[in-house]
Amino acid sequence: MELSFWERNSHFSNIDVLVIGSGIVGLNTARAIKEYQPNHKILVIDRGFLPYGASTRNAGFACFGSLTELMDDLTKMSESEVFDLVQRRWEGLKKLRAVLGDKNIGYEALGGYEVFADADEENFNHCIDQIEYFNNLLCKITGIKNTYQQKDNCIPDFGFEQVQHLILNSGEGQIDTGKMMQSILKFVREKGVEVLNGIAINSFEELKEGVKISTAQGFNFIAKQVVVTTNAFAKQLLPELEVEPGRAQVLITSPIENLKVKGSFHYDKGYYYFRNVGDRILFGGGRNLDFKTEKTMEFGITETVQNKLDELLSTMILPLKNYTVEQRWSGIMGLGKTKNTIVKKISEHLFCAVRMGGMGIAIGTLVGEEAAKLVIENS
Repeated sequence: MELSFWERNSHFSNIDVLVIGSGIVGLNTARAIKEYQPNHKILVIDRGFLPYGASTRNAGFACFGSLTELMDDLTKMSESEVFDLVQRRWEGLKKLRAVLGDKNIGYEALGGYEVFADADEENFNHCIDQIEYFNNLLCKITGIKNTYQQKDNCIPDFGFEQVQHLILNSGEGQIDTGKMMQSILKFVREKGVEVLNGIAINSFEELKEGVKISTAQGFNFIAKQVVVTTNAFAKQLLPELEVEPGRAQVLITSPIENLKVKGSFHYDKGYYYFRNVGDRILFGGGRNLDFKTEKTMEFGITETVQNKLDELLSTMILPLKNYTVEQRWSGIMGLGKTKNTIVKKISEHLFCAVRMGGMGIAIGTLVGEEAAKLVIENS
């Protein structure tokens, strides 16, 4: 496709920074650059009509780590690495709320709970043994005296079956993902950032004056600096990056009369997660049932995972409740051997901010600002 003079002159000329990916990280990168350099021409592009990946397809958990997740992390990482990561998530959530405001992201501080079923007694006891240790360290980050608390007395209130124990994370909340993305999109456009969808990148070519972009639509253009923020899909553009996809399957129910479940919940070391969305239940996870199949960039759902979600939903979460499943979908996370993000300069004019590790809501705002700082320092 050939661009007209007007199209090229208005949209694709004199671009100071091109951001590839219009998700949480991409839009926050653009926002932060514009705040540093108000006169910069910034263009954000995305191949989809909405952001592909996880930004509009996640469960809306405003979390920074369940107890069993952090305990598992300590078997693979040092104490300082684990709690540095927790601090980044906590600070990222505070930044998200400060930039957009709680009302504009539908933030609700309903708490987060870890669910322990009948067969999890040993794991639960190990958690109880470690609660004081984690609370002491987390208090320095969150300012909350007792972040984790045993809450078995709440089990009848939620109407669960086959659940023996609950541990509350009192610093956890939930957001409305749709509202969040609409708000950040409106925010950056009002600041003068242009966002165009339906543009896919075929290749880059580094030039002295910037990066030449070749699009799948058949036209080329040059940007002085380029930031790749496509997370799980980053390897399609930058094969050398250590980023692997992880598909997350999700469902949501019809409205449920007298729904007792309020808050966000983690189960089986975080491989399953559910929450209320008003009077509905959103339920996702099950990647651990078939890691090989779920290590994919292809969207879709499988019987293996969906059948397990249906089983847990009917027997544990909503026993004896009348409901139907109204929607099923999937998102693609960017994972790695470690949970650290990749925010770095690739070449003279090319940068990346990827590998959110399933914590894009928590750290996306912070990571975007880190990427923006790299770009500005290189200007």
